[in-house]
Amino acid sequence: MTGNQGRWSKIDQDNGIEDVTLLILEWLGEQGVNAMIRVDAESAADNAPAWTFAASGGPSEHGMGADGRTVQQCMSAALSQLRKAGLSVPF
Repeated sequence: MTGNQGRWSKIDQDNGIEDVTLLILEWLGEQGVNAMIRVDAESAADNAPAWTFAASGGPSEHGMGADGRTVQQCMSAALSQLRKAGLSVPF
């Protein structure tokens, strides 16, 4: 994962955040941020927020997380928190 391999300019801007989630995770890793997203099937079955994003390290002093019923809700909340922490995520 060294260098920008030209992926960023090929994103279809008409698609939602869920379509670029893996690119976001890759970009975060390149910035020295440990990050993951997971889905909990039991929570989904109970109609509870099933998606969780977690990140730590890099320029942020503290770890952070976000939850949502959908990947879009989860990642939208995560991007908001990352930007507040000073990371200019290019998506």
